Amino acid sequence: MTMGIIYYLTFLGLFIILLTLLIQWFVASKTKASQTGAIPGKIPENLSHESFVFRAHRTFMNSLENLPLMLGTTFMAVLIGANSFWTGIFVWIFAIARIIHMVLYYAIATEQNPSPRTWFFMIGLLANVALLGLCGITLLS
Repeated sequence: MTMGIIYYLTFLGLFIILLTLLIQWFVASKTKASQTGAIPGKIPENLSHESFVFRAHRTFMNSLENLPLMLGTTFMAVLIGANSFWTGIFVWIFAIARIIHMVLYYAIATEQNPSPRTWFFMIGLLANVALLGLCGITLLS
């Protein structure tokens, strides 16, 4: 059996994660570029959660901040032969949590902490920690 078949669930989840990031990039770029007087690469300092431009930018940046650890952990899991079922489950939990986080960030303009999106940020983080733990268990066994 090839690695692609064994880790199909994982690779499908990674595809969804990367597609979500691409969508966030397009939304953030289009929204910002549509603003009058938009300066490439700069978000106006006076923007906050009431602005969709701010929320779209922060959603994309938050995903960029979370993705390197998840990608590294996922690739490590695949390369060391961690349990393919649990690797796929943790990747999918992360993917779904990031999508819900994105939708909530786009929809709810709040500076409340924790906000509803915080719960899904934490679910994604816990999935990443669990996958890293799986990698540790695999390495030590």
